[in-house]
Amino acid sequence: MLLALTLLLSAAPKAAVPKADAGAPWLAETMPLQLSVRSPEDLAFKAAAEREYLIFNLLAGGKVAWDRGDYQGAATRWESLLRTPGLPAELDSLVRPLAKQARAKVGGEAAPLPEPAITMTPMEPEPPVAKAAPTLIAVSGVITGGGTHGPGGAVVVLRRADGPTPKPRATRVKAVVQKDKRFVPHVLAVPQGATVEFRNDDELFHNVFSLSKPNDFDLGLYKSGAQREQVFPTAGPVQLLCNIHASMNGWLYVSDSPWFAQADGNGRFTVKNVPPGQYELETWHEWSLQQVKQTVKVTAGMAELALNVDGDRRSPAFVPDKAGKQRQPQLGY
Repeated sequence: MLLALTLLLSAAPKAAVPKADAGAPWLAETMPLQLSVRSPEDLAFKAAAEREYLIFNLLAGGKVAWDRGDYQGAATRWESLLRTPGLPAELDSLVRPLAKQARAKVGGEAAPLPEPAITMTPMEPEPPVAKAAPTLIAVSGVITGGGTHGPGGAVVVLRRADGPTPKPRATRVKAVVQKDKRFVPHVLAVPQGATVEFRNDDELFHNVFSLSKPNDFDLGLYKSGAQREQVFPTAGPVQLLCNIHASMNGWLYVSDSPWFAQADGNGRFTVKNVPPGQYELETWHEWSLQQVKQTVKVTAGMAELALNVDGDRRSPAFVPDKAGKQRQPQLGY
């Protein structure tokens, strides 16, 4: 704004400039350029222009007085300038030492001046402090029970009781092998959405299928060395059977939580990378009629869990074929 006013003043007609100072006709007690006021915006503009002109007049008038040896005039103008409310800090720092020098040359002391404005250097905002990731915990324990079959193959699943449980990441699971007319492994826990590979390592044909809805499927007949794939989109147990060999029986357990584990032959298990919190723990076993559920609090240094499953499920009266019907024993399978 100061530059604009200077240009306006230099372009003003000579006749409009009051002759208050013959040595510097562009300095005057009133603005040489008349501004009309027709609206509140015009009034605000006029007030701002008059303030800038006052600052300019006191600043330049002090310098003109100094240059011609009028140190009293220079001191008076610059001291007045320093008393102007809201004076920019950079202008204050420029004029204050000059005002002191001018006052020293004429002797005496000026009336008290306001303290210089303090310019605060904008500080770079501190980067947000990242919240420390919670320490992940391994939840371990031992499962007992399972009747005469033992606890081996039991599946433990943790689901949050104090918030939503995230979906597990769907993965491709290496082969469930058909070998010696058995499923290897006999039980396998997989995440929801997993693609499971079934590979025939026997020197004979297999036809793997399941009647466990809604994950029921039929891979059809395939020869030795061949492989089939199946996606399991729904959580829960899936019984595996072969339409050619009635003795073949296995299980998949599809988990809808990323925190699950399968017990070894001695019933030991470890669920890794579990955040602290309240959880519902579910234990499934192929020979238990009902899943066992309980609430656990996962904390650092927690003790091992002791779990138990029943062995109350009885063998079915017959092993169904893929149509759900009893097989014909005369076929020899």
